[in-house]
Parts: sequence; structure tokens; C-alpha cells
Amino acid sequence: MNIQQLEYIIAVDNHRHFAKAAEASFVTQPTLSMMIQKLEDELGVKIFDRSQLPVQPTPIGTQIINQARVIVSQVKQVKEIIQEEKGIVKGTFKLGIIPTIAPYLLPKLMLRHEENGYDIELVIEETTTTQIIDRLLNGSLDGAILATPLKNDKLKEHPIYYERFYAYVSPRETSLYAKKELDEEDLNINKLWLLEEVHCFRSQILRICNLRKRKSSHTLFTYEAGSIGTLINIVDNNSGLTIIPEMAIDQLNDKQKQNIRPLKDISPVREISLVTRKEFLRERVLSIIIDEVKKAVPPQLLNAELKKFVVDI
Repeated sequence: MNIQQLEYIIAVDNHRHFAKAAEASFVTQPTLSMMIQKLEDELGVKIFDRSQLPVQPTPIGTQIINQARVIVSQVKQVKEIIQEEKGIVKGTFKLGIIPTIAPYLLPKLMLRHEENGYDIELVIEETTTTQIIDRLLNGSLDGAILATPLKNDKLKEHPIYYERFYAYVSPRETSLYAKKELDEEDLNINKLWLLEEVHCFRSQILRICNLRKRKSSHTLFTYEAGSIGTLINIVDNNSGLTIIPEMAIDQLNDKQKQNIRPLKDISPVREISLVTRKEFLRERVLSIIIDEVKKAVPPQLLNAELKKFVVDI
């Protein structure tokens, strides 16, 4: 078994096609196929089911490929650690980010990264927390910007900033709209628009509102949105309210900002961290990205004292 063979099975898994994997690996298809066959013979198992189109990994093959991703990633880290020791900071950093953070942080983060001028290519993937964790653990991602704490002993969390939650209220909700602050009891499950269940932001809102303990009555609509922007548009054009993170406020117009209400006596906050596998060793690159994130958010969000108000996921 060698690193090249592991890279080849990763390529086939990525492309689910031997010819495309060979092209991406800059070898001929017979060469790639022969190397993978040798690996399968050595291990005594089939890594791919070649009878299916597109090619699919076998159950044991999936486990082998996931471990191969970790091994190849760690080998790459060794080379990059040596470069960092020599004062050379360069390479690729594959970064995951969840949809409830991406629209508000990424534009400014990308600007800060470009201004810094480091020779570090950020390859960014936006997806859900569950998918990101899987990709961190199998080596497909180097790090991710996520809401924490995740309570996963295979991951290391580097907390960066803390942002408050705010209510966004439709003017049609006259009694709520008249209030300067909302109580927990004002967060009526029958009037609250939520994200779909794949988002950890939703579970935090349910915890804030203690909605898991409440029963809903019949309503005309049940709709779970895919983005915070959609929730804001729904409230703008209908009745009800939603909950948004602090950084979303900057993207509202002056009229929309009048719909913002703080949450009285609750002070809920979400913690945003750069998360890596525990064995990730490129400390210099991590510190650069953490610093760029800090410079991309408003200074008041860097207050670590807010950690005591963090809502569990």
C-alpha cells in the first residue's frame, strides 16, 4: 500500500468514474485501474463495485476511502508544517461554513483574506453542520466555521466570536410590534417562522423559546425555510415573527431595522468557532484564518464575556 494508491481511490470516489479519475490524476486509466486492483488484492477486499454506473464504493470500501482521506491529508500536513517552519505560509485550506453564517461573514472574510496577501487558497464549501462534521472527520475539509459547542471529542474548537439573537417582528403583529423588547412568552410557536430541521440554528431557537415543551394549535401554514433571508422576506410580507443572528441586521434596510426587537431577560448568544480535527497541525494557517475572521466581524462580537449566554445546539 502506498500514498499514490490511496490518492487514486479517493479520485475514483470523487468522480465515480475511472476514466475521469485517471484524467484528474494525470495518469492513464489502465495505470490507475491496475494500481487500485493491486491495492484490493493486497487488502483482500473489493473497494469499488464496478458493476454499477456510476461506480460505487462497497461498504468496506467506504470505510477504507474515508481513512485514506485522513491519511493523505496528514501526509500533506507534514509537508506544509515543514514549509511553515521555514517561514513559508502557502497551500490550500478547505473551509466549510454553514448557511446561517455564510451570507453575513463570507463577503467580509474574503475581502480580508485578499487584503492580507497570503499565498493560501481558500476553497469554501457551504453546507449543513452534520455534513461538515462528516467531511472534517474524513479529511475532505481542513476546517469549518460553525456554531459551537459541538461536544465531539474528535474535533477541536477555536471560539472566535459571539453574536446575539434578535426577534424580527412583522408590523402586522400590532401588540408585539408596540413592545421595545420581547419576553420569552411572546415567542408564540404559532406565529414563529423557523428554518428547516437540518439547520442547527433552528435547534438553538427552539431552546431559546422552550418550544419543544409547547404545543401548537392549528395554523393555515406550516413552512420551514432554507435561509434566514427567506424568513425575513416572509415576515415582511405576512404576519408573525422570526429570530435572526446579530450580523444579519447589517444587511437590513432602514425600514426593516425598525422590525428588530431584543429579547428581554434572555440574552441568548451563539458561539462561532473555527473547528478542525484534533490532529490538525497547521497552527500558522489556523491563526491567520482566525485573525481574518476577527477582522471581518464587528468588534462588539469579540467579547468573550458573552460565552456565558451561549445557547446549546
